[in-house]
Amino acid sequence: MKELSLNILDIAQNSVKAGASLIGIAIKEEGNTLSFEITDDGCGMKKEQVERLVDPFFTTRTTRSVGLGIPFLKLAAEQTGGSIEVESRSKDEFPEDHGTKVRAVFYKDSIDFTPMGDIVSTVISLIQGADGLDYEFSWINESGEASLSTREMREMLGDDLPLSSPEILAWASDYLSEQLTEIKINL
Repeated sequence: MKELSLNILDIAQNSVKAGASLIGIAIKEEGNTLSFEITDDGCGMKKEQVERLVDPFFTTRTTRSVGLGIPFLKLAAEQTGGSIEVESRSKDEFPEDHGTKVRAVFYKDSIDFTPMGDIVSTVISLIQGADGLDYEFSWINESGEASLSTREMREMLGDDLPLSSPEILAWASDYLSEQLTEIKINL
């Protein structure tokens, strides 16, 4: 994919399909590295499925016989000298504590470093497309932290306004953009 934000969107959409009720997206910059971690409380995967995720000819989807999201993410990370890790606990094996965590690490000084892209639009698209689902987004770097929580938004707004309403999405986009600008993220 041309932008890391599209990888994040793809993984988060997989979390939605896995029945997650809470999806965390945490981006962290430390010196020369950028990492992101996506966690969910969805149905999870068995060990055998996790081991096959990097195989482009493995997918759990029934609409096509290939799954390129994780293999492309792995390639993008490794081209910079980075890596990915996927941990998952299936609901069948761990009924009380299940879900998936995908962590990717990139080295920003590599010529092969993929730009982040429009992370604000990615987060807003996820919120818009999954009313009733909760997202916890954060970006941490040396200048500070930017964050957005749909749980906090619901607490402030009550049940009268859905998070997918245009005025709420516009506010959330502006709010997140302002925070990212404050911590010196170029949008």
